[in-house]
Amino acid sequence: MEFNFNIINGQHVTASESMTVINPATEAVIGQVPKVTPHQVDEAIHAAQQGFEIWSTYTAEERETYMLSWADKILENQDMLAELLSQEQGKPLNEALGEVQVCAKFIRWSAEEAKRMNGDILVPSKSHQRLSVIRQPVGVCALITPWNFPAAMVARKVAPAIATGCAFVLKPSSETPQIAIAFIDLLNQTGIPNGVANIVTGASSMISDAFLSHKVIKKISFTGSTEVGKLLVEKSAQNLNRLSLELGGNAPAIVFEDADLEQAVSDIVENKFENNGQMCNGINYILVHEALKARFLTRLIDKVKALKVGQWNDKDVNVGPLINAKAQENVAHIVSEATTQGASLVLGGHKMDRKGSFFEPTILDGVEKEMAILEQEIFGPVAPIVTFKSDEEAIDIANRTHQGLAAYFFTSDVNKVHQVAEQLAFGMVGVNGTQLSLPQAPFGGIDESGFGREGGHYGLDEYLELKFISLTLNK
Repeated sequence: MEFNFNIINGQHVTASESMTVINPATEAVIGQVPKVTPHQVDEAIHAAQQGFEIWSTYTAEERETYMLSWADKILENQDMLAELLSQEQGKPLNEALGEVQVCAKFIRWSAEEAKRMNGDILVPSKSHQRLSVIRQPVGVCALITPWNFPAAMVARKVAPAIATGCAFVLKPSSETPQIAIAFIDLLNQTGIPNGVANIVTGASSMISDAFLSHKVIKKISFTGSTEVGKLLVEKSAQNLNRLSLELGGNAPAIVFEDADLEQAVSDIVENKFENNGQMCNGINYILVHEALKARFLTRLIDKVKALKVGQWNDKDVNVGPLINAKAQENVAHIVSEATTQGASLVLGGHKMDRKGSFFEPTILDGVEKEMAILEQEIFGPVAPIVTFKSDEEAIDIANRTHQGLAAYFFTSDVNKVHQVAEQLAFGMVGVNGTQLSLPQAPFGGIDESGFGREGGHYGLDEYLELKFISLTLNK
C-alpha cells in the first residue's frame, strides 16, 4: 500500500509538488509524499481547531474507545507497518516490529490513564466559599517527530494529546514520512471526528514557521536537535506557545569496579548498537574502571564482532545503515578526528564498501576526557572507551555535558546505586540495565536536552491546563 497522501480534516489530500523517500540501505526511491503549500498547512490548523471544539467535549471513556481501536488496528497491521518502517528508516525488521508493538502499548496506556485526570478540592478561606481545580485540554497541538523512531514518537506524542482532549497537526521527518502517514491513516479509520488528527509533510522551515505564527496553536511538542530546539524557543516567544522539547543527548555508561562484567558488556552492546547508535538516549561513550578495562575490552570486542550488518530483511541482521550519506560522513569524521587526537581504533572505523549508508561497528580505545568525541552526540555505531580511577572522577566526567538526557551505570553496591543516581546530572538514569522508554515512566532530560516529559501521567500533564474555580455561595 502506498502512503502518498496527507490527512487534513479527515480527508486524504495531495499537493502539486512531492518529495521522494529513499531507502538508506539500497538508495532506491521507495515512495513519494506531498510537499504541502502554506495554504494547506493553514487548512490543517483550522481543521484542528474545529476538531478540538468537538473532541474536547468527549468524555475520557469516549476518547478511550477510539484510541483502543487505533491500537488494535496497529497490531492488526503490524507486519505491514514494520516492513514499511524498516525500508524507510533502515533498522532491522525485528527492531521495527518491536517499535510498532510498543506503539500500541503507549496508546493504550494513555487512553486508560486519561480516565484519572482528576482535579482537586481545596480548603476554603471562608465558610461560604468553595474552591476547586480542574484540568482541561490545552487546545490545538503541533507535533514534530524525528526519523530515528518515526513510529514510536508519533504514538508518544499523539496518544497523550488526544487522550486529554486535544487535536493536533503532525509534521513527521522528511526522511521517514510514510510510516507516520500510515499511523495517522489508521487513526482516521477509527471514525475519530474530522479535524482531530491531521498530518502534513513538506518543507520543515515553512511548516514550523506556520505553527509558530498561528495563535490557534497552543502547544508545540518537538523531538530533534538541540540547535533546532533553541530556535523554537526563540521564535515561540511571539505567541508564548507552550513547548515540550526532547533534544540531544550525550549519555555515558559507567562500569564501576564492582560491576557484573558480563551483564554490563551485554547491556551496553545492546543499547549502543540498537538502531545503529541513532538514539537520543543511547550510550554515547563508556567509562570503565581501570582495573576492569582489559577484561571489559576483550568481551566488548567479541560481542561487537558478532554483530551482523545488513539490510532490513537479511536473516539475523543486527545493524542496518545510517539514515543517509550525510550521517555516514559525519560519523566517519568523528572517528577520524578522535584517532587524530590520539584514540586507538580497535575495531571497525570505516564506511562499508557497499551500496547504502552503512558504517562498520566501531570501538575506540584510549579516549581521553578532553577529546571532542565526548562533547558531541555521535549518533552512530561507535563505542569510545574512557578509563577512570575513582568513582568521583567518573561522575565528574559524566556531568561535564550540557545535554543531560540519560546516563547509565553498573554496580553491585546498593549504596552506590542511590548515591551515584542522585549525583548524575541527567533527567533519566539506568542502573544495571538500559531500558528507559516505558509507557508509565517520564522520558526527558535537563539543561540543553530540553524540558517537558513524555510518558506516564507526567506526559499527559504536558497537554493539560489547570483552571482554578472560586465559588462564593449565597449567604
